[in-house]
Amino acid sequence: MSNLLDSLSKTEIKGRELDKLLDEFKLLLVQNDVALEVAEHVCQTMKEKAEKTPVSRFGNRRETITSTLREVLSDVLNAGGKIDIIERVQEKRGTGQPSVLVFVGINGTGKTTTIAKVASFLQGKGFTVVVSCSDTYRTGSIEQLEIHARRVGVKSVRHNYGADAAAVAFDTINYAKSHGIDVVLIDTAGRMQTDKNLMKEIEKIARVTSPDLTIFVGDALAGNDAVSQAKEFVKYVRIDASILTKLDADAKGGSAISIAYITKKPIIFLGVGQGYDDLTEFDPDALLSKIMG
Repeated sequence: MSNLLDSLSKTEIKGRELDKLLDEFKLLLVQNDVALEVAEHVCQTMKEKAEKTPVSRFGNRRETITSTLREVLSDVLNAGGKIDIIERVQEKRGTGQPSVLVFVGINGTGKTTTIAKVASFLQGKGFTVVVSCSDTYRTGSIEQLEIHARRVGVKSVRHNYGADAAAVAFDTINYAKSHGIDVVLIDTAGRMQTDKNLMKEIEKIARVTSPDLTIFVGDALAGNDAVSQAKEFVKYVRIDASILTKLDADAKGGSAISIAYITKKPIIFLGVGQGYDDLTEFDPDALLSKIMG
């Protein structure tokens, strides 16, 4: 990216030459896992800002171009505002009711492990947690979440496979209320976003549980697939925030920009490893530094 920023800084801030360099920049964003439509938005916004900047004001043109790019990307990442999950849980605990968090996302994104990480994180902040094994569709999903729950030291509630997933979630919330537990974390089937019946099921879970937060779990390595998944989920359920997993692998970070742009909601955590403590609170500035080098 450094070479391209150098080229941009030596180019008049209008005309065909700028368009050519922005096309190169668009390709670079896509290579960094930014979805095409998002890359187009970023480049168009860059062009508009550049054309409004008088040439006479360019003391250090490269510095100005870099600053403009960072501003555009930051605007995308911060468009959804910020959610302080600890503050939310504390406020709900003050009402005598448990906070309800529903997790959605397809198989393979690390959703179940992420639920265990969030449980561990919340326990570390002094909250009590129970998890709901509401993925009654995929073989092995219930046992997988039960194992994670035991390892991090939280209670899990389950029914049999094929049971009504919303009923499991409802029972878990009632368990939390009767035992004075602070937070309910609800797993859901890792449905393919094209399966309308399973997507309707998640609608039902949301209706029955009235969650305080519905969290989309996306794979940082999925690129455009993560974007198409997020687009489909928002058709059926209100997404309040996202967690991006697998940032410890060969992820370039562009998926975060794409997910933030599509959902218009904040990213609250990044998964950076397989351990239960490998969950970091999202820092837009750190991600921008990673992307821009």
